[in-house]
Amino acid sequence: MHLPNYKDLLSRTDAPPGSSWGLFDSDPERGMANFSGPEAVRNGAATIRSGAVFNLDYPVDAFVPSVSRRRIPPVQTIIAAHPDSFDDFWDGYWPQVSTHVDGLRHRRAHGYGFYNAVPDTAVSVDSSDLGIQSWSQKPIAGRAVIVDIHRHRQNAGFALDHESGEALELSEITDALAAQGTVVEPGDILLLHTGWAEWFLALDVDERQRARETRRTTGVAQSTSFLEWIWNNRIALLGTDTFAVEALPPRADSPFRDSAGEDGGMMHQELIAKLGCPLGELWHLAELAEACGQAGRYAFFASVKPLNLPGAVGSPANAMAIL
Repeated sequence: MHLPNYKDLLSRTDAPPGSSWGLFDSDPERGMANFSGPEAVRNGAATIRSGAVFNLDYPVDAFVPSVSRRRIPPVQTIIAAHPDSFDDFWDGYWPQVSTHVDGLRHRRAHGYGFYNAVPDTAVSVDSSDLGIQSWSQKPIAGRAVIVDIHRHRQNAGFALDHESGEALELSEITDALAAQGTVVEPGDILLLHTGWAEWFLALDVDERQRARETRRTTGVAQSTSFLEWIWNNRIALLGTDTFAVEALPPRADSPFRDSAGEDGGMMHQELIAKLGCPLGELWHLAELAEACGQAGRYAFFASVKPLNLPGAVGSPANAMAIL
């Protein structure tokens, strides 16, 4: 499949500048997940050496209180039809409360609309347009790479300042990749390990509440160069151990402040609504990153299969890695 580079996307007049709308002939609602196909799966399988398997999901009640203003863990109820049979249901379930993937319903592009010009009226409980099921019925799987920025900073002698919420420049991500000796390939699942989740979970309840109130979280710095890098490298999914993938609050010089509507400079609408990039947040990456560091290799097989919920905005990642 021949696709334009990001600079060409920015000059589009037949669709929003910087968008991939209409470029994927097959499974258009999968967006950039289309980069993960049979070749990426074969490449991922070829990286398996030890066979060690890693869970990439935190428990559903891990982030309490959450940095989110609304998302809270669900409440489980167990019922019995008779003494030897049990069922349960989960009340008040926010699928994005812990480790999750944001679907293409999660953001619209201010002034343009939802991905691929799906009308606002189609994003409702009565339809499945742009729902998370596109990535469940055809899971995202294949070669994955972890960028251990946490270890890279430690090796450099100055740790990330999660309390202030550092904005990570693209140059730091590429420097960490180079230090690891890792090459990104088309179709890769890209995971960024910053240590933010471990930092947040190590806080006591009061400290978590203060972190929640400041809404300062480590993440990728907003820039067109980062979008260009993600698109031109044909990344199938971008996942991080941070709250929002990108830094909060958005950097003061974000190039998206004038066009982001209520997002105030965030890249979410650029990544989700324009490029169609699956975003993973709050992923459990510490154990995998440690194992990769000990093995001296940072590429592995990974699979991401969201819940098959037609029309869902997001879902638990249900992700795993095999090293």
